[in-house]
Amino acid sequence: MVEIKAPQFPESIADGEVAVWHVAVGEAVRRDQVLVDIETDKVVLEVVAPLDGMLTVIHKAEGDTVLAEEVLGEFEAGEVSVAAPEDAGSAAVAPVVQASTDEAPSAETIASPAAKKMADENKIDVTRIEGTGKGGRVTKEDVLKAVAKLEGQKEKTASTNMPGLSHDAGNERIERRVPMTRLRASIARRLVEAQQTAAMLTTFNEIDMQAIMDLRARYKDDFAKFHNGTKLGFMSFFIRASVEALKRFPAVNASIDGSDIVYHGYQDIGVAVGSPRGLVVPVIREADSLTIAELEDQVREFGKKAREGKLSIEDMTGGTFTISNGGTFGSLLSTPILNPPQTGILGMHKIQERPVAVNGEVVIRPMMYVALSYDHRLIDGQEAVRFLVTLKDFLEEPARILLDL
Repeated sequence: MVEIKAPQFPESIADGEVAVWHVAVGEAVRRDQVLVDIETDKVVLEVVAPLDGMLTVIHKAEGDTVLAEEVLGEFEAGEVSVAAPEDAGSAAVAPVVQASTDEAPSAETIASPAAKKMADENKIDVTRIEGTGKGGRVTKEDVLKAVAKLEGQKEKTASTNMPGLSHDAGNERIERRVPMTRLRASIARRLVEAQQTAAMLTTFNEIDMQAIMDLRARYKDDFAKFHNGTKLGFMSFFIRASVEALKRFPAVNASIDGSDIVYHGYQDIGVAVGSPRGLVVPVIREADSLTIAELEDQVREFGKKAREGKLSIEDMTGGTFTISNGGTFGSLLSTPILNPPQTGILGMHKIQERPVAVNGEVVIRPMMYVALSYDHRLIDGQEAVRFLVTLKDFLEEPARILLDL
């Protein structure tokens, strides 16, 4: 008998919560198949089967709080065999061969347990989902796509069926109460903590994005060919410009620890990413040593992992400065909230064409508002303004970064 234990949590995480068991007691599983998800304040951790075998006992039910390396259940190792249908008798092998031509495949044979459970919860026929796994097997990601597609169809239907006089349901006042996830509760707690602890202030500026857009338009095709398909975006320029500005203004890259100021001799840049579970901030380590292509690859990889719920605790630990891009959702202006214990966060926004005065003439330029929220306990106002102006200069004249001006 093998004990199934919760993983070892980092020092910053005290405990976790059993989110969902993907297999039931008595169900046969393969090695490395996901048994249970443990939700922490930052990420969802997967506990997998150590060997082929069967889950025999569950000690911690869904919703229970667990500590690091606490026993979740028990597992019996052994050969895994697919159970034959009842009353199949000695002819059990033949129907399996003929099933592909005479009968539709069962959910158990074409879908992973996690995918089947998610499909059942959303009332989706798993046999109608096109699988992308090995041998056409339906994966959890396939079900997520099907759910998103179904919700989109429902929203479209709802938008065309506006409440009218003939709809009796139009007078209903529906409420639904659900508990906060641990991640959402953690986000809420940290946001309140930031506003109550830090002397937070925000300064604004605007950036003419014409130079960056011209550079991107001129070289994006060659960039993709040279860097194995990596697309040239805007975030890498902002990360590079932020790194250079942070070198010139180390207080913006510092943190407060009690009564001490910690100045970091490196730039680990957190990039705020939206995920189905909430806002997460994976960290790009040693950003000053990465090329533009490497920065783009990391940003894209973090975005993919966030959407699939595969970010690890290591991905989101640390960080000396954060960049949040509300412009991807159409935000024109906002005041980002600090990510403690950091003392600065940069807010990017939507690029919008506006009339501006250039050399005494009114011209139309693609402009972006940027916002720097900072901790006034450590950073003076003039220092914050100079940091943002330096960032603006780097982005409006990218050659300054190359020439170290």
